[in-house]
Amino acid sequence: MQDPLDILVDLSLFKGQSRDGFTISRLGGLTNLVYRVDINESSYLLRLPGKGTEEYIDRVAEAHDARAAAAVDVSAEVLYFDTDSGIMLAEYIDGVTLNQARFKDLASVTRSAQAFRRLHASDVSFTKRFEVFEQIDEYLDLIGKLNADVPQGYEAVRDQAAGVRELLEHHPAKLAPCHCDPLAENFIDTGERVYIIDWEYAGNNDPMWDLGDLSVEAAFDSEQDRVLLESYFNGDVPADQAGRMVVYKMLCDLLWTLWGVVQHANGNPAEDFWDYSVTRFNRCRALLATSEFATALDAIRGE
Repeated sequence: MQDPLDILVDLSLFKGQSRDGFTISRLGGLTNLVYRVDINESSYLLRLPGKGTEEYIDRVAEAHDARAAAAVDVSAEVLYFDTDSGIMLAEYIDGVTLNQARFKDLASVTRSAQAFRRLHASDVSFTKRFEVFEQIDEYLDLIGKLNADVPQGYEAVRDQAAGVRELLEHHPAKLAPCHCDPLAENFIDTGERVYIIDWEYAGNNDPMWDLGDLSVEAAFDSEQDRVLLESYFNGDVPADQAGRMVVYKMLCDLLWTLWGVVQHANGNPAEDFWDYSVTRFNRCRALLATSEFATALDAIRGE
């Protein structure tokens, strides 16, 4: 892995800067190395791509989508992006990085819903479509190449989800630019508004995917879900849209189970990714069996 300081001094933005003028601090990140860079009273975010990410991340698409999100004031301005290496330098947003505990503040939930709305209602278009079932197939192909295992029972649940796929295809949503990977830690709250970072998985998608995925990632309860939906729709929530949000909770766990398997197979040391995958898969399977999920399907059908 390259030394971040070696990368910084080679950038035209910092031409002529002394190496000892930089202060570099490691930030979070499950697959990538992320740093805060301070110099001359200005702050930046430097992202170095993680091992194996070139197998499943389209850096050209990410660069375009990150810049598009910044253009509608939803994300940080991108200052440098090497689409060959995946190295990125962006504006540093001074705010609180959200997590499950900080999302207990319903004001942060509201501001996050408003950020989603700014993005989804904008006139920008992302590079490609995020299609969950195709993404599942791509991960399964990669897992096969890595000679890795999936959690026991995964194939049966994927077959069960085929009926959900058919339903969604019969009731298609209007696509919008979506983040598609809204980890709680990808939200920066300034107290006045929320910005969203990390556009590796972005694409044109059903907007309710973003809401459902955030609900799962931040472990929202029913009250947080209510605030998220009502803030997003500015009042009354259409029943079919609430139903889509529930369905995407299941599908995002079905998908990110496989992402965790890939991280485990690649030896990512950030956490126990096998346990991560099994936990997500079990949650997916449990939601499928609930009356809430059946009601959500009926709402999408208009019943």
